This record gives sequence, structure tokens and C-alpha cells, in this order.
Amino acid sequence: MPIGPARMPLFDHLGELRMRFIRIVVCLLIAVCVFYLATPTIAQFLVQPVIEFMPTEADGSPAWIYRDAFGAFSVRFTIAMWSALVACMPVIIWQVLAFFLPALKPNERKWFIPTFAIAVGLFIFGTIFCYLVILHPAFQWLTDQGKGFVTLLPEAKEWIDIIIKFEVGFGFAFELPLIVFYLTIFEVVPYAKLRGAWREIYIALLVISAFITPDASPVTMFLLFAAMLSLYEVSMLASRMVLGNKIKKQKLELEAQAKADAEWEAEWAERQKQKKK
Repeated sequence: MPIGPARMPLFDHLGELRMRFIRIVVCLLIAVCVFYLATPTIAQFLVQPVIEFMPTEADGSPAWIYRDAFGAFSVRFTIAMWSALVACMPVIIWQVLAFFLPALKPNERKWFIPTFAIAVGLFIFGTIFCYLVILHPAFQWLTDQGKGFVTLLPEAKEWIDIIIKFEVGFGFAFELPLIVFYLTIFEVVPYAKLRGAWREIYIALLVISAFITPDASPVTMFLLFAAMLSLYEVSMLASRMVLGNKIKKQKLELEAQAKADAEWEAEWAERQKQKKK
């Protein structure tokens, strides 16, 4: 892959960004056209984990409804659009990473292909995890809330929309280990500081899990939290293995800084006391 110069005029950078954006859009448009023709099959596949919670036709297919003449087209386009986004994610990730590649040092560029492969793998793993583990308990909890007093009439667009939001949300959430790994490797945030602030990070992951899940189900939220927590710890372990002695050095530096701050505070407090006397 050709690598552009690291230093370019602003308009050249904007031109390259536009070129990569156009490539992504063209790829998405082609994928949307292809998936639009296959939407009935994709829809049947998407609802398999939750079909037991839906009313069905005599042949076992879901008894969906749509409210107006535009509804059928809207459902098909929604399925095609989100399916294209998931299918084109490798292209999107590649173009995003390639845009930042010229800014990396020669010894850092060796991480490009592994980063791309891991990013795509984590996204796919997140969608598979959601499909196999999350969708069933999430919809079971959601549909159980209406038993005994309301009748379920599943609208096709709403159900497809929430299922795909689950899939895409989990796909992006599973990119967390890669982000944490590079924050520590490039020393944007020291490993020792992240390790020491584990309580705050765990709470932040819980809050992120609540925001990412498109439903109000505590079951879904805690399942995502457990997955993200496991991935976070794996990324910290990988960072520790790669950094090695740097982590010990960072820890000693933080301890020395904390000691110096404590001594300065004690000295300042003593001066204040002497002034009052």
C-alpha cells in the first residue's frame, strides 16, 4: 500500500480525507444495492434468536406488520443499510487507519496490519457474541414486561432496527481492548495510572454499557459490562506483556511524584501554620 508523506498542506490532507470518504461511500452504496435484493433472507436470519417471542404465521415465519405503503420499502432499506455497514466495516476501518498511517514513525507502521486484523476481528466477534448470547435474553426480558395486559403486534421496522442496533453497538463496544492497548503502548495514559484507577474505570464501563444497549434491560447491560470488563483486563494484560520494564518505571515515577506532592503539601501546611503564629 503506498504511503503518502507525513507533512502535507492542509488542503492536501483534506483531499486525501475526501478520497477515502468517497471510497467508503461507494462501497456502502454497492453493498446496499446487493443487500436490498436479499433483505427477506437477511430478515429471517436476524430474527432467529428471538423468533420464539414473536407471533408467527402457519409456515413459522414471523407475523410482522407495517403501518403504511411506505413501510415495506423502509424496512427493506433499513435492513440493507445496516447490513451494508456491518459488511463494509473492514473497508471503513482500513480507510480510517490508512489516513493516519503517514503520521506514524517507520517503526510504528509495523503495527498497521495487526491493528487492522484485530479491529475487524473484534468487531465481528462483538456482533457474533450479540447474536448468540445477548439477543435471546434481552428480548425475553423485554417481551415479558407486557405479558398479561397487552398484545404483542411486532412492527417489522422497529424490531429490525433494534436488533441491528444491538449488533452494531456490541461490535463497536468490543473495540475497547484495542483502544486501551494503544493508549498504554503509546503512553497517552500510563499503564500504572490505568491500573491504579480500576474502580473508576469499572464504573465508567458500567455507564458505557448502559448507554450502548438500546433497551432498558439490566440483563443486557450487565452481560455487555461483563464482556467489556473481560476484554479490558485482557488488553491490560497484553499491554503489560508488551511494555515489560516500562510499566515498572512508570509505577516508580508515579510513586515518586505522589511522594513529592505529599512532601510539598506538608511543607505548605507547615508554612501556613508558621504565618498564623
